[in-house]
Amino acid sequence: MAGINEVQAQAQLDAYLAAETAVLSGQSYEIAGRKLTRADLGAIQQGVKIWNDRLINLAGKARGRSRSRTVVVGG
Repeated sequence: MAGINEVQAQAQLDAYLAAETAVLSGQSYEIAGRKLTRADLGAIQQGVKIWNDRLINLAGKARGRSRSRTVVVGG
C-alpha cells in the first residue's frame, strides 16, 4: 500500500483550510431559540497543522532532505 503523496496531502490541507474559513464565517447561530454550532474550530486548526507538517515533510523528502537532524556534542 502506497503512502500519502504531496498531492493528497495538499488536498487534505486545502479541505481543512476551507473548513476553517467556513467555521470562521459563522461558528454558530440561533434562530427561534434553536442553536446550530458548526464543527469544532480547534479540531480543524489541529488538522491544518497536521496536514501542513506532513506536506512540508513530504516536500523535504522529495527534495532529498529529511527534517530530522542528529547533533553530536563532543567533549
